[in-house]
Amino acid sequence: MYKLENKIAIVTGGASGIGLETVKAFLEKGAKVVIADYNEESGESAERELSGRGADVIFMQVDVSGEEAVKKMVQETVKKYGRLDIIVNNAGIGALANTHELTYEEYHKVIAINQDGVFFGAKYAIQEMLKSGGGCIINTSSILGFVGQAGAFAYNASKGAVNTLTKSLALEYADKNIRVNSVNPGYVESGMVNREVLGDFYDTLVAKHPVGRIGKPEEIAHAMVFLAENEFVTGINLLVDGGYTSH
Repeated sequence: MYKLENKIAIVTGGASGIGLETVKAFLEKGAKVVIADYNEESGESAERELSGRGADVIFMQVDVSGEEAVKKMVQETVKKYGRLDIIVNNAGIGALANTHELTYEEYHKVIAINQDGVFFGAKYAIQEMLKSGGGCIINTSSILGFVGQAGAFAYNASKGAVNTLTKSLALEYADKNIRVNSVNPGYVESGMVNREVLGDFYDTLVAKHPVGRIGKPEEIAHAMVFLAENEFVTGINLLVDGGYTSH
């Protein structure tokens, strides 16, 4: 019996990249999954593809920077499935800019999605998990929650906050059988991180990872499964970074 069999999970930012691979990994373990994403076209496409294979999966369009939207997402999930066992607060964006030129609007947009979105997701998931006797929260953070990067002020700030709030939540709800962890990926192959898009800078990124390559989305998803299944793990920021932060 898989530990995730028949578990009810929400994955935000679940229509592409790490989020989509996490959805697939949870489904393979027998979970029922809500794909929550701002991109309606990608979300509906993922739902069609996966449900066509017999998976129990639905798509909800959600902007995680809006508290009411996240509240509704959780309520609709519980209405359909009866409870919520796992939420992966994965939705996020980046913004590269010189800090002295960064506008408040640009800064706040990153914080609203990457940090506020985690708060909203955790808040409303916890409300339901307290009713059902427990659950699991996994936040997608980053190596940039541990180390700085020039030009990534807003992203660094948001991910540093995610790492610390993860530990705070884990302590606050450990005695309520609610576990809270984060996954901190290194650079991962994606639509924006590949040789075709980045050219020679791709090699620069590769060189920062001692294993000699950047990550694959499915490798990060595997870490998500570990955190969802292991009931003795809470309050950790799990680095999956090919040795990036070991320098």
